[in-house]
Amino acid sequence: MSHVQPHTRLEDIFRLQPVQKVALRKLGLHTTRDLLYYLPARYGDQAKAKHIQELQEGDLATICGKVVKSTITKAYVRKIPIAEIILEDATGKVRATWFHQAYMAKKVPEGGFARITGAVSARKSALYFANPQIEAVESLDLMQEGSLFATGDCTVAPVYPESRGVSSLWLRHHIQRVLKAKVHELLIDPIPPDLLARYHLPALKTALVWIHAPHREADARAARKRFAFEEIFLIQLARQQARLAYQANPAFTIAPAKSLLQAFTKRFPFEPTVAQERAVAHILRDFKAGKPMTRLLEGDVGSGKTAVAATAAFAAISTPPKDNRHAHLQVGYMAPTEILAKQHFESFIQYFTHTGVSMGLITGTECRKFPSKSSPGESTHISKPQLLKWVANGEISILIGTHALIQKTVQFKNISLVIVDEQHRFGVHQRLQLAQKHTHTEAVKSKKLKVKSTVSSTTYNLPPTTSCVPHLLSMTATPIPRTLALTIYGDLDLTLLDQMPAGRKPILTKIVLPALREEMNTEIRAHIKDGRQLYVICPRIDPPSLEGYGRAGDPDTGMLQMKSVVEEAARLRKSVFQDCSIGIVHSKLLPKEKDKVMADFSAGLLQILVATSVVEVGVNVPNATMIIIEGAERFGLAQLHQLRGRVLRSSHQAYCYVFTESKTAKTVARLRALTTAANGFELAERDLELRGAGELGGRKQWGISDIGMEAIKNIKMVEAAREAARTLLSNDPELKQYPHLTTCVASKNALTHFE
Repeated sequence: MSHVQPHTRLEDIFRLQPVQKVALRKLGLHTTRDLLYYLPARYGDQAKAKHIQELQEGDLATICGKVVKSTITKAYVRKIPIAEIILEDATGKVRATWFHQAYMAKKVPEGGFARITGAVSARKSALYFANPQIEAVESLDLMQEGSLFATGDCTVAPVYPESRGVSSLWLRHHIQRVLKAKVHELLIDPIPPDLLARYHLPALKTALVWIHAPHREADARAARKRFAFEEIFLIQLARQQARLAYQANPAFTIAPAKSLLQAFTKRFPFEPTVAQERAVAHILRDFKAGKPMTRLLEGDVGSGKTAVAATAAFAAISTPPKDNRHAHLQVGYMAPTEILAKQHFESFIQYFTHTGVSMGLITGTECRKFPSKSSPGESTHISKPQLLKWVANGEISILIGTHALIQKTVQFKNISLVIVDEQHRFGVHQRLQLAQKHTHTEAVKSKKLKVKSTVSSTTYNLPPTTSCVPHLLSMTATPIPRTLALTIYGDLDLTLLDQMPAGRKPILTKIVLPALREEMNTEIRAHIKDGRQLYVICPRIDPPSLEGYGRAGDPDTGMLQMKSVVEEAARLRKSVFQDCSIGIVHSKLLPKEKDKVMADFSAGLLQILVATSVVEVGVNVPNATMIIIEGAERFGLAQLHQLRGRVLRSSHQAYCYVFTESKTAKTVARLRALTTAANGFELAERDLELRGAGELGGRKQWGISDIGMEAIKNIKMVEAAREAARTLLSNDPELKQYPHLTTCVASKNALTHFE
């Protein structure tokens, strides 16, 4: 393998079966570099390669042999499936047995060669392997060239995430072969030497050896620390470059009269909280800075984000552009669903009705304008072409809508502020397409900082123009741990709304075990008779198919106990709340169907809404004061808190019933955090601590590896990586001194989705 390079494809140097090719593609492993960067999930004891005759009870061993017999039987009493094979080498024979895994007998056919790794047990003086790892090999030679068995210097064994067709043992074996070919010494270290020295991190070629073949656990920890820092550092560079690129463009300077703002906020039907006043102060400070604001407003459901957004919008539209004192600046407000967009439109009508400001609503199904000529206190339907004309000539000051806002036909005259609600529901590209809705004139050679962003698929990298780009205010009600927010949204300044408006009663949260269900149902019936409404949240849409369950190797049979929306709604109609009107909402419904059910629930036509977590971000229904969350152990604490917030919409007492089938102390203790945590941010931190970063997000949600998510638990590491990225870019914005680092940032950004 002397010719192997970091870019060499795995299929060009290894003999791969079709199932292995599929598995490697699924894992994102295409080249030798990919394989080297595929890091262990954990470490176990080192298995020793032995011949069968050398085995002793209690050994953790690896053997190679010929499969002379394979059978599938059932246990005599419990009838559970048992797979069994007999392995033979030149020194003897040994049995390997798998319980509940009948398919293991078919992994290597009779006459084929297999490698087995596991603990050696004994029964009636006969040695055997119980539930070992097994993989097909080409020969019985334990000392074959490049084999992991040829090197006995690794004292702890790396364990890798597997996929069907590619076991941890297979990955370990092939990674060792790549290391033996010294491919890792050809890789360029993306972290500058001064940073390695400052934070006492091993160099790349050393770290790769330490993480895949550590002599001691301390080496593995040092290597993991280095790769965690590298991942967060690359993400921070991408986000900070994006920020510099966007802020290199001119922006409207917005400085409204203080008396105007005070008069506007005095009309609120509540007294603004200190947190709201602080958030407005942050936004106004950004407005005056002369460069585009990029700010994330994070607050619990009901904390008053819409009021802050309305104040920011008023500040923008009450400041005329410098070149035309008689014109108005414009605001675009994007929401993830039609029903939420309509809700914000109605809220803004209440906030702005006394100002005479013209507002528009644009969704996939309708367009509206406020105020109506015939009824000044109401809105009216208008045609889409007419609305677009008024937006383009500046007559509409505030335009609220869904994704329809980012259509090419929507053009603003003087858009100064973009507000994106529940911003995590939009991709970066969608969010910032709206930020590009300014009037581009001929590009000019600007003396401002020019930054070529390595961030792909975003509109941050706008060319310098004579027109101003809008300020960007993103909002979310999803509690995010501070470390994760600083990483994922590193390009945004963070403002927290950590107070609730006065008069809001805290939600009474009750953990309901199976024995207490009927008692809770009685309590809920009484509240429904008083005119209140109920959400019922289930973990899945349809009941799972019973076909195939119980066989070895089949999915978790615990899935059978998971409540489904369809089945639970039918059960509630039939035997629990027979006199109530019940509707269902889930992601398989068409948007029009979903909006119709939500509208009926909002109007009080439905008393109970059975749904999946799709209502986590939803319509404001003040009369819905109760929520049941079925299978709560299957949700994260932050998501449970978000769902619970659906009923914190009025001054009525709200109730959250957390139903769990699990009786384990760990599960109950985790759920009890819902009753003790002060706010969603505290819960998010607790979730990160209890469930682990991989379950909070990890590769599935953010595109960040498990080792990167581990780093996000460490606020000092995140802040160090963030500061290192800022310092590097302040001295070298285009990373001219580090061309390889530019490539790494672009590559990392392509894998990481900030949604």
